[in-house]
Amino acid sequence: MLFVNFKNYVFGEKSVKLAKECKKVNNKIVLGVGLGDLYRIVKETKMKCYVQHIDYQGKGRNTGYNLVENVKANNGKGVMLNHSEHRLSFEIISKTVKRCKQLNLEIMVFVKNINEGKKVSRLKPSYICVEPPKLVGGKVSVSTANPKLIEDSVKKINGRILVGAGIHSKRDVEVARKLGAKGVAVSSAVTTARNPGKVLKELI
Repeated sequence: MLFVNFKNYVFGEKSVKLAKECKKVNNKIVLGVGLGDLYRIVKETKMKCYVQHIDYQGKGRNTGYNLVENVKANNGKGVMLNHSEHRLSFEIISKTVKRCKQLNLEIMVFVKNINEGKKVSRLKPSYICVEPPKLVGGKVSVSTANPKLIEDSVKKINGRILVGAGIHSKRDVEVARKLGAKGVAVSSAVTTARNPGKVLKELI
């Protein structure tokens, strides 16, 4: 899996444009998008989209919360939780995972290390993405700085493991896959590139 997290680098018209660029390269790429852009991106590209964050609260009086039902109603396929830029308590992760499962949404939970990954694995999310926070958004990838973390995560965490943080080259992707990861999560390498399509082709 190649997962492209748009973060808040692009939104509105620019997010749709980037989604179309991703589709041109490979329609199997999974996108992490803002809830406000979800409907239009799915409608115009038919790409598989996860929402970058969601709340566990239910329908009704919960003003201001982003609901799981909203993801489902707008044809999202999954949600991201606990990214290093939007950390959650284990209690909230647990409640949110439960809500997502009720609506058959896929769940990707981000973790900062193996111990957190082991704890999260008890919730049985669809994917666990291991990202060392210090490397997130940087130029040095986890594949280069700490390949052993990838290897140990695959061995010690029960679940389908993705890795991220600083991924920006074909070699980074190859190392991660060779060590057993099911895929990688990328962001700034693609979203801030002058030619996102070219970068994506190099990563795949």
